[in-house]
Amino acid sequence: MTGQSAVVHSMTGFARQEGGDDSVAWAWELKTVNGRSLDVRSRLPSGYEALDPIVRKAVAAVCHRGNAQVNLVVKRSEAAQAWQLNEDLLQQVLEVMEDLRGRVDAAPPRLDGLLALRGILEPVEEEDSPEQRDARLRRIEDDLHQALKALAGMRSDEGTRLAELVQGHLGSIETLCAAAAACAATQPDALRRRLREQLDLLLSETGGVAEDRLAQEAAILVSKADVREELDRLAAHIEAARDLLGQGGAIGRKLDFLCQEFNREANTLCSKSADVELTRIGLDLKSAIEQLREQVQNIE
Repeated sequence: MTGQSAVVHSMTGFARQEGGDDSVAWAWELKTVNGRSLDVRSRLPSGYEALDPIVRKAVAAVCHRGNAQVNLVVKRSEAAQAWQLNEDLLQQVLEVMEDLRGRVDAAPPRLDGLLALRGILEPVEEEDSPEQRDARLRRIEDDLHQALKALAGMRSDEGTRLAELVQGHLGSIETLCAAAAACAATQPDALRRRLREQLDLLLSETGGVAEDRLAQEAAILVSKADVREELDRLAAHIEAARDLLGQGGAIGRKLDFLCQEFNREANTLCSKSADVELTRIGLDLKSAIEQLREQVQNIE
């Protein structure tokens, strides 16, 4: 059973959406990275703070987990920029020029040179009408939703890739579990042979042991050596992980919990092993589980 992945989203994504009108140009930049829960942080220019609750609600409708950084940059169009002459500063410059006329042998400045001096021309902020401002805010909000749509697409594409990697790691874990189950140290014959060796050693040293003591020692040895219970739980975890991938949605936390359970069973398997081959398989199993966990950390 390989399982089919539904829509799985990554917590990593980026999107940019530009827009503008006759007077103003703007750009949204959205970036999301891994996070235990949803944390939205917005940077909005002065005068656009009213968009903050809109941003948070819109992001929450698209993202369930992750740290989201939302930036809005707004600039007035140069073509629509109005300028005014700083008469006071210009007068001061002219007075200095007159004072230096007889002291410095230099050509008089050109008009474009005077206007290029810092502060001679100053930008004028034109007041927008309430209708213009409302229309602009609606267009900016529309572009926010377009940016979020692109972000969701990127997170979905990355999630599809992650789901394929997770399926591959689950397949590796399943293969290693099968190898562990087939290992001679886990088979009944090997257990019986090891028990017989232990009993022969015990009897040679003591000369005789009570039946109840023998039964007790046998039960302890079998319990310590038998890893079939751990393998059964690992198989159940594999099936549960594939079921989650089949469901899709915000499954990252559940998969992360399963990784902890995977690791717990692998550790128990290694601690029970008294066989070199089974120990090697157990270590490979732990490595495969760690690779699985690394990918799961990116899933929403």
